[in-house]
Amino acid sequence: MRSRRAVIELVVAALAAVGCVVSWLAAGRPAVAAPIIPGQPETAVMVYAAPLLVLALLLATLAGVLAVLGIARLRRSAGR
Repeated sequence: MRSRRAVIELVVAALAAVGCVVSWLAAGRPAVAAPIIPGQPETAVMVYAAPLLVLALLLATLAGVLAVLGIARLRRSAGR
């Protein structure tokens, strides 16, 4: 029973890690900044969406916690 739960935790950790990467990649979008001094060229910048960055950080935290719990549970069940 413990090893089954550990595997489930590791699978959910992997899914959270994938969600983290997807959220991080979706958070940024290119934009153009106006020149500061007239006559200068425009500057390409990256604009990030804060809610998607927070989601990515939360998913990364969840993935880390579940990975640690799953590995610890697997190691405990293997020792028995």
